[in-house]
Amino acid sequence: MIDFKQIDAFVWVAELGSFRAAAEKLNTTQPAISQRIAAMEATMAVRLFERGARGIKLTEKGQELLSHAQRMLALRNEMMTVAKAQNAVRGTLRLGSSETLVQTWLHHLIDELHQRYPALVVELHVDTTHVLRSQLAAHQIDLAMLVGPTHEPRESDLHLCDYDLAWVASPGLKLHGRPVTVAELGQYPVITYPSASLPYHAVRTLLQEAGIKSPRIYGSASMSTIVQMTLRGIGPSVIASALISQEVAEGKLFVLDVDKTPAPLSFYACWVESPDSHTVRTVARLAQRIAKRAANEPTET
Repeated sequence: MIDFKQIDAFVWVAELGSFRAAAEKLNTTQPAISQRIAAMEATMAVRLFERGARGIKLTEKGQELLSHAQRMLALRNEMMTVAKAQNAVRGTLRLGSSETLVQTWLHHLIDELHQRYPALVVELHVDTTHVLRSQLAAHQIDLAMLVGPTHEPRESDLHLCDYDLAWVASPGLKLHGRPVTVAELGQYPVITYPSASLPYHAVRTLLQEAGIKSPRIYGSASMSTIVQMTLRGIGPSVIASALISQEVAEGKLFVLDVDKTPAPLSFYACWVESPDSHTVRTVARLAQRIAKRAANEPTET
């Protein structure tokens, strides 16, 4: 059986041209180098070197095998480098995110990851919290940034940020500038997040408690669709106020003064713990810092 000590001896004898020089390079004795070469020759049943009065030289077969031996040593060194750099942030990260974060500060995270960790490739998946949880459990994504903490014992999470929800309407509905009840809003179709989401269930509960027996709720996973439907006056919507700051500043939408509003959305980074979780934890912590930083920034208009 050939080992790396024998391969080392073979390569260095070939490159330095003598057993003595190879022994000095490998910090061992000349007899030890001779033994390694002899063992390697015996295992492969070939002669690697011709020994003569003028010294040694590679045989034809030895010359043929030298490039293979050099590649084996190079692969060993590469493997050792990767092993020593086990905490390096590299490879492909399958990142799942709710669209609310995409529309607010996720681009800052992607940009900072590119600057800090050029060896990391981010594969972005944008979907609802319900779908992202399923993808994380099925190992289809590595890190999910979604609404609510995890309740799975094998998963870890990190709080990112909170976003207030608001009742919003176009000026054409004439619901702004005065107190409005949920019961009055229930006379219209209400536009909000998809049916599996916490805001959808919260809106339905509020409408039913206000006496709306069969509330009309249009759920959508697309934030831009919710905004467009609201702009067109189809009905009021419940959406994170951070997503419509520009429309509010331009007077295209109004945040309504409603007696009851669903609780804020709390976003968390969630991942499945494993011995290889260093990259995921690093990105989650960076996302947390960027989310906190974004919360303290003035709203851009």
